[in-house]
Amino acid sequence: MIYLGLPQWSHPRWVRLGITGLAEYARHFNCVEGNTTLYALPKADIVQRWRAQTHDEFRFCFKFPATISHTASLRQCDDLTHEFFTRMDPLADRIGQYWLQLPATFGPRDMPALWAFLDSLPTQFSYGVEVRHPEFFAKGENEQAFNRGLLQRKVNRVILDSRPVHSAVAHNQAIIDAQRKKPKVPVHALVTASHPMVRFIGSDNMVQNRQLFAVWLAKLAVWEQTTTPYLFLHTPDIAEAPVLVDTLWTDLQHALPSLGNAPSIPQQSSLF
Repeated sequence: MIYLGLPQWSHPRWVRLGITGLAEYARHFNCVEGNTTLYALPKADIVQRWRAQTHDEFRFCFKFPATISHTASLRQCDDLTHEFFTRMDPLADRIGQYWLQLPATFGPRDMPALWAFLDSLPTQFSYGVEVRHPEFFAKGENEQAFNRGLLQRKVNRVILDSRPVHSAVAHNQAIIDAQRKKPKVPVHALVTASHPMVRFIGSDNMVQNRQLFAVWLAKLAVWEQTTTPYLFLHTPDIAEAPVLVDTLWTDLQHALPSLGNAPSIPQQSSLF
């Protein structure tokens, strides 16, 4: 099967679609990116609420806190890591994967810290790593060593496809901000473990999004035969993410019949 979701589970403009929070979101999508944990740990009662608002087939993909991935650079952070897993424990059976989003300053010389950190993690979960340093995309010895280390540990290489947003005409502030914040890195579509994660950063040009997404239809169809992929769809103004789902759905359903029926939300085009 394949998991399909958005980078968050609520937005003020989604209220008109009947999505007022996590409970409604989980009736339409089967996974979500957990960006909130990058910035702060949720309170214990909130984690319990998230469990109550979802079902056993739903999956969260939470990011490791920035205090671990950015501030500590994966070093001497055992206490922080223990606190993170302890806090998220009520959702343990609904974790799709935990993933590290590493800064562009985290380069090849930091790989020993990455391997030590990954080797220290609980073995019952799947993990992913998203890198941004240019050497990890240069197809040289450093990238080969990085990919080899992930393969040996059965850790997913998180794949960021920011081509659409960086190909867009910067005609509004949302696109300008997205082009400034989203890394412009090559797309290396490599499977290193059983749950490859693709983060497709669309623009507000839905025709272009569909054209640039076409390559993923074949990739995901092949990957689905031996793995369980995760696909997250972004837009510069996240309010438009459901529009991107609508745009891609027919193509996705044709290539990946296991997706089943489209999310049962109103047509988006008339709402934005």
